[in-house]
Amino acid sequence: MPDIIKAELIHRFEYHRPSPAKVIAHEDVRSAVVNLALEFDSALPPGREQALAITKLEEAMFWANAAIARSKE
Repeated sequence: MPDIIKAELIHRFEYHRPSPAKVIAHEDVRSAVVNLALEFDSALPPGREQALAITKLEEAMFWANAAIARSKE
């Protein structure tokens, strides 16, 4: 396996200590997603589709936070 791929894999799985700016970015993402989740909860009829939409918001929050955490800035 090329060293660049190994380095990328290591970077993906290591701990990324957040800077103060990243903590704020994580909080902003969480706030935006929770507001949308609450909107979905009130605007969408209960059922599988609503549950999946909210689950996808959780997934989006996860990936958004991963993007913040893994950025090298």
